[in-house]
Amino acid sequence: MSAYLFLLLLVLIGVISHNQSVIIASSVLLIIKAVGFGDQLFPTLASKGIHWGVTIITIAVLVPIATGDIGFRELWNSIKGPVGIVAFASGIFVALAAGQGVQLMRVDPVVTTALLAGTILAVGFMKGVPVGPLVGAGIAALILGGFNLLQKWF
Repeated sequence: MSAYLFLLLLVLIGVISHNQSVIIASSVLLIIKAVGFGDQLFPTLASKGIHWGVTIITIAVLVPIATGDIGFRELWNSIKGPVGIVAFASGIFVALAAGQGVQLMRVDPVVTTALLAGTILAVGFMKGVPVGPLVGAGIAALILGGFNLLQKWF
């Protein structure tokens, strides 16, 4: 029963904050659970959902290449200036951090719960985008790695 209440609360948070992603995600999960398909679908969604989501986001990001709006010339010109160099380096950093984050989320379920709570808060009330768990886990993994390194030195 608490799962239903929690999902309903998330739908309400989505409605209050005008966040369509939270409304849709929470409603879909609520319907899957209410219809009785949760036992069959939730394990697959939990294990493959992040990969599917990243794939969909990647498709959306690559659309300008597919339409011809961005080609090799635009790519080259975009990384010539300081803003482009910072953006290019940031893309590398975030991708590597997210990779570490996926590993951390697999190893430590407490981290996953805390990341989920932070993501729900940010998406529901701060106009955030729900890619936060991967990036957040990556940043957490880097910070925790830094703390471990400092502990070894001191």
